[in-house]
Order: sequence, then C-alpha cells, then structure tokens
Amino acid sequence: MKITPDIISYEFIGTQTHVAQSSHTGYLGISGRIVDETKKTFLIQDGNETKRIVKDVTVFHFTFSDGTVVEIDGKLLVGKPEDRLKKTIKRLW
Repeated sequence: MKITPDIISYEFIGTQTHVAQSSHTGYLGISGRIVDETKKTFLIQDGNETKRIVKDVTVFHFTFSDGTVVEIDGKLLVGKPEDRLKKTIKRLW
C-alpha cells in the first residue's frame, strides 16, 4: 500500500487498530477491529468488549490488509467520515 496524505480519507471500519498514545491513560493498549465510527469517536471491538475511543486525544496504529502499519494522529481524523473525503492535508515531506 502506498502511503500518501490521502490516507485520512480511507474507510477505517473493519480495519485492525491499536492505541499507541493517548492523554487518556485508560485507552492505552486497546487494540481490535473498528466496528463503527462517529464524528469524534471510533468504536473498537476488543475481545468480547466494545470500547468507544475519542479520536482527538489518541494516536492510532492502523494495520491494513496488506500488512502495512500506519501511525495517524486522531486529530486528523476528527469529523464525519463522509466529510473527510473533502478534507485536504498539507504535505510535510
């Protein structure tokens, strides 16, 4: 998978994720598959539990189907999933 700034417009439901960093210590170490997404949260299936994680205070590691792991700051993902398609990001590299 080629990693570009357009990754923020990707559909994350069904993607495996891991909480790498968070200012909320209860979120650290949570991993699982994303089952739903709202404007400000991800709903992650962690074993038999479903946990709601706030995007704004979290850094996620997403593992895509080809094995590529990408670290994305949740602040870039805040907003309705359909509105992220319109969002542009300035390249930093």
